[in-house]
Amino acid sequence: MGINAYKPHVLVLVEDNANRDIANGFLLDPNVKARNIQVLSSSGGWSKVREDFLKTHVDGLRKYQNRYLVLLIDFDGKVTDRMAYFRQGIPDDVQDRVYLLGTRNEPEPLKKQYGDSLENIGKALAAECFRDETKLWAHDLLAHNENERKRLNERVKSILFSCA
Repeated sequence: MGINAYKPHVLVLVEDNANRDIANGFLLDPNVKARNIQVLSSSGGWSKVREDFLKTHVDGLRKYQNRYLVLLIDFDGKVTDRMAYFRQGIPDDVQDRVYLLGTRNEPEPLKKQYGDSLENIGKALAAECFRDETKLWAHDLLAHNENERKRLNERVKSILFSCA
């Protein structure tokens, strides 16, 4: 069963397969309402995520007012620059429904430091969102996401989680 574009839902646009593994792991949390979230195909690079967003997803956000979009990228050690670059491309009328998240560098060092698969990392991140916890989210390679994570959780927690 796919998402219903006319009901509140979240799309996740991912940079690469590693980020897709994290996003798919998020869906494995038993509290996630999988019918309200869809992980899209990998874009093939952080700049392609921005390009895909601008070419394809801005119009969709305008058409479907109940749509939220997560852009999941590697910041490659350039968090401030990448955030600014993405923010300047997000039109004002949809910016409150677009969220930029990702690892400080790449997902693989997080996998190594956390000692688990990327899917299990995604599942753990979902569990923390559901329980309003931030142990893994506070990891050095993820801590820069704090403001976006809070903003996202405030808006979509009830859409994504059962009993939220």
